[in-house]
Amino acid sequence: MAKYLVITGGSRGIGLATIQHFIKEGYRVINLSRQQPQVAEVQHFNTDLSDKRWPEQVSKKILALVGTADAITLIHNAAYLAKDSVTDIDADAFQQVLQLNVIAASQLNQILLPSMKPGSSILYVSSTLGEKAVANTFSYVTSKHAQIGMMKATCQDLMGKGIHTAAICPGFTDTEMLRSHVGNDQEVLGYFSGLNSFERLLQPEEIANTLWFCAQTPAINGAVIHANLGQLEN
Repeated sequence: MAKYLVITGGSRGIGLATIQHFIKEGYRVINLSRQQPQVAEVQHFNTDLSDKRWPEQVSKKILALVGTADAITLIHNAAYLAKDSVTDIDADAFQQVLQLNVIAASQLNQILLPSMKPGSSILYVSSTLGEKAVANTFSYVTSKHAQIGMMKATCQDLMGKGIHTAAICPGFTDTEMLRSHVGNDQEVLGYFSGLNSFERLLQPEEIANTLWFCAQTPAINGAVIHANLGQLEN
């Protein structure tokens, strides 16, 4: 049985850990990102998802690969985390974040859905900030809220198709994206570690395990799954 993982943003962090997990489970993997994962088994397409014309370059190539797939797990993982505010967000920059974090997912859904058979799944990697908010992360918070709405709409639109969907909301995870966002400030990272009941950052592999569970579990169709070690509530 040919099973495929199609993932965006798989070159590092959660995406890379997820690729490695699915390969161990016997999946063939297609990755779309600007950087290539250092995993030999991956079919990589160098893709800038922030350019709305990206499907013109790769859609036919992707479809040629998944044409014989018995099941496809599609994971929308690519995202951009910017420092911005409602008071200063630039319209063009905001539009680019929405293209990468939201619209590209819709475009990829439309490419792959005709090839997705019952038993397939569409998973959105959202965030704790998909239901909450912090200051100075305006475009990211907005886009992650939108992803949860997309997942719920996906569930309703695919009723009866045998394809399930979920949004996975990681807490603070030890990734290059998080470290870059805080300037690798150990004091800030320590503060984030204290915001859950285990007093540590999540590891990318833990989110990969969660994504694997969701991909194999149709019962969670339409669900928002929080993977945050028990977030401290204020």
